[in-house]
Amino acid sequence: MGLGAAGAWLIALIVFDVTQRRLPNALTLPGAVAVLTVAAIAGRGPAAAVGALALAAVYLVVHLVAPAAMGGGDVKLALGLGGLSGAFGVDAWVLAAVVAPLLTAVWGLLVLATGSGTRHAAVPHGPSMCVATAAAVALVLT
Repeated sequence: MGLGAAGAWLIALIVFDVTQRRLPNALTLPGAVAVLTVAAIAGRGPAAAVGALALAAVYLVVHLVAPAAMGGGDVKLALGLGGLSGAFGVDAWVLAAVVAPLLTAVWGLLVLATGSGTRHAAVPHGPSMCVATAAAVALVLT
């Protein structure tokens, strides 16, 4: 998965999660496989695998503790995005992992502040995960 393909994958995930309020296996799992495969071919397989497993583990714990706060699709997406950011180093991985929940929190506060949601309205986390990962990788590449 080249950077252009990764970008298209991220956009598809964002659009799907915003419009359908879910992240389908048909997008999350093949994307994770593609990311990990390309990382392995590029000689970054171990870093990508550690990144994928570490981020998915964190998301899985949150999902198990508070299932309403973190969906299973986000956990599966964490495999691919953790692998993608992990392939570009620890700095990219940490940046993506920290910025994603911050973006979701800001988005949620904006929804509440504008009155376009209720106190219990949920905002999808997948778009924040995708944007944070893309930004982290872009920062490392520049």
